[in-house]
Amino acid sequence: MVRCSQDRAKTKYDPECVNARQAVSRIQAKEEAEAKAAFEARSESKRAALRRTQAAAAEARRRAEEARRQREEAEYLAQFGVLPPTDARETQPEQGNLPTAVVPPAQPEGAAAAPVYDAAPQRQFENVAPAQTEVEAATPTQPEEEAGPTDLGSIRDELRRRNEDGGY
Repeated sequence: MVRCSQDRAKTKYDPECVNARQAVSRIQAKEEAEAKAAFEARSESKRAALRRTQAAAAEARRRAEEARRQREEAEYLAQFGVLPPTDARETQPEQGNLPTAVVPPAQPEGAAAAPVYDAAPQRQFENVAPAQTEVEAATPTQPEEEAGPTDLGSIRDELRRRNEDGGY
């Protein structure tokens, strides 16, 4: 190659120089392909590292969001005295600010039983008392002993009768 490059005009068509130039071109092409492959390998490893970093960041965001959601849920449940669910998904009440049912004390024997309320569904406005006028509201009401029947059925009958009569 040194001899062929000294006088290019004379050695342009010399078979040895032509072969040497072709060999150099092949070697350069091979080296360029190797360099390109190495560059692609480095680029692919960088892309893989970037993907891993992005996946780790997404996982960290997901975990932070889950932790935030659990913290908010725990704060909400703490208002009611309930611990947040564990891995077993059970709720365990905390001793303290728990809402409890109030059980009335037992009636002594021979005492009057507590009133029983009729839970049967009624038509809308059927058992609503008519509105009082200002005069009626100003008059004192009778004590319970003088109020008349206390049976729920008789009260309903009285209300129906008043509605039918159109008077109060």
